Amino acid sequence: MAKDDLAQLEGQVVDAAAGGIYKVKLLENNLEISAKLCGKMRRFNIRVVVGDKVTVGVSPYDPTHGLIMYRHK
Repeated sequence: MAKDDLAQLEGQVVDAAAGGIYKVKLLENNLEISAKLCGKMRRFNIRVVVGDKVTVGVSPYDPTHGLIMYRHK
């Protein structure tokens, strides 16, 4: 599945777990999903901390996992 097929949702990081997994609370429906950083964010060392607003790409097949695509300033 390509990154273009992912649904883009806004959320806020509520917890940073071990292994690069983040808990993100979605702003639309207050669901909490687990997400990890996408490849470009790892490549350019973009840091994500608790409280950051992020854009998450969520697969339509498994809406409980996602990729953090962008960190808002």
